[in-house]
Amino acid sequence: MTRSTKLPQRMIGTSGLPTSAMGLGLMSLSGIYGPGDDMESVALIREALDLGVTMLDSSDMYGFGHNEELLGKAIAGRRDEALIVTKFGNMGGKNGRIADGRPEYVPVALEASLKRLNVDVIDLWYVHRIDPTVPIEDTVGAMSRLVEQGKVKALGLSEANPQTIMRAHKVHPIAAVQNEYSLLFRAEAEETRKTTKELGISFVAYAPLGRGLLTGLRVDPNEMGDTDARKRHPRFLGENQTHNLNIVRKLDELAKAKDCTTGQLVLAWLLAQGEDVIAIPGTKRRDRMIENLGALKVNLSADELAHITALVPVGAAAGLRYPEAQMASVYL
Repeated sequence: MTRSTKLPQRMIGTSGLPTSAMGLGLMSLSGIYGPGDDMESVALIREALDLGVTMLDSSDMYGFGHNEELLGKAIAGRRDEALIVTKFGNMGGKNGRIADGRPEYVPVALEASLKRLNVDVIDLWYVHRIDPTVPIEDTVGAMSRLVEQGKVKALGLSEANPQTIMRAHKVHPIAAVQNEYSLLFRAEAEETRKTTKELGISFVAYAPLGRGLLTGLRVDPNEMGDTDARKRHPRFLGENQTHNLNIVRKLDELAKAKDCTTGQLVLAWLLAQGEDVIAIPGTKRRDRMIENLGALKVNLSADELAHITALVPVGAAAGLRYPEAQMASVYL
C-alpha cells in the first residue's frame, strides 16, 4: 500500500499500518449534521488524499450504508493512497437492538461493507458499539477469523472501556480504540489511554473539536433541521452551550498569540498528548478541512500545553456527551 509522506505519520498500534497523524471523519457527509452534497463530498475526500490525508473514517451506520458507498466512489482508482476505516454493529435501536456483536452477524456485516466500498480488504475495522448481550471475546473472535481470511488487516473497538479493551486484546491484538476525545470532553479518554498505551494500542480521537464547540460554533436548535443531531446534544442546549462557549473564549487569545485559529490550537494540543493519538475531525467543507490540517504546523511548548490543560480542566464542560438515552450505549 502506497502512503503519502506529505503529512506527519503515526503508526496504528502494532499493526504495521502507518497513517497521517490527522485523518478525516466522514460521518457528516451522510446527513448527520444536515443535508450533504454527494458530488462535493467526493471532491472533499479526493482533495484530502491530495493533501496527504490517508485515514478515511466511515461506518455502515452513517446514512445506513450511504457513507461507505460514497467513500467507495471517492477512492475509485486511488485505493493505494487511502487507509480505509469503517465500523459495524451500531444498530441505533433498529429492530430493538442498540448494538449487534453476535458472531454470526460479524461476517454478514463485513461482506456488506466490502460490497459498498467496492474493495477486497478493509484496513482497520471497528466494533462501532459494544453489544452488552454478547461477550466481547465472541465478537472479536469472529472478527479475527476475517483477518485470517485476508479480508481485514487490523481490528479496533469504538466507545469501549478499559476492561472491555483488555478482554478483547487477549483474543486478538486490538490496533486502535476510537472514543470521543477533545479538550472539552476527555475524562473517559484519559482514563482509557492508561490502558491503551500499556497495550501498544493507538487512540483515535473522534469529535476532537467537541462537535464544533471548540471552534466557537454557536447553534440554535430551533433553527436546525430534523436530521441535525446537534439539536439533541446537551452540550448545545441552553445554558450548557453558553457555559461551554465561555470556556472556548479563554483559548482565543492564546490562539491569536500563536497566529492560528482556536480550532487549530486545540487540535495541536490533542496531538501533542502523545504519538499514540490520531485525530479525525470531520467536516463537509474543504476550507475547514484545510484549516484543521494547519494544526499540524502549530508547535506548542511544554509550558503552553500545561497552560491550555489548566485553562480547561477535566470536567469543565457542561452537558453530557450524548443525549441521556444514548449514554447507555457508550463506554461499555
